[in-house]
Amino acid sequence: YAQKKGVNFKESFAPVARLEAVRLFIAYAAHKSFTIYQMDVKTAFLYGPLKEEVYVNQPDGFVDPYHPDQVYRLKNALYGLKQAPRAWYDELSKFLLSKGFSKDTIHMGL
Repeated sequence: YAQKKGVNFKESFAPVARLEAVRLFIAYAAHKSFTIYQMDVKTAFLYGPLKEEVYVNQPDGFVDPYHPDQVYRLKNALYGLKQAPRAWYDELSKFLLSKGFSKDTIHMGL
């Protein structure tokens, strides 16, 4: 399945923190004796709600014998969708902003 930008999705770009910015953050935290916490969200791309309507065929081995031609509409992104990284970024950004965090005006990955 080949998705086409502007037809199947609008945005796929998700900002990523530059290595220099991460190093600066860690150096500053060490200088001030701050505690740093990190996290890894397993299956992160599965949590981003989709803005577009995306339909998929039934996966092989899971075809409903009573409705073999039925397709499913996705509510959330799946790995392999072009817009999955952006959907996750939007969801994480919304959560962090609701908790009082703010985005850097120059480097959107921070």
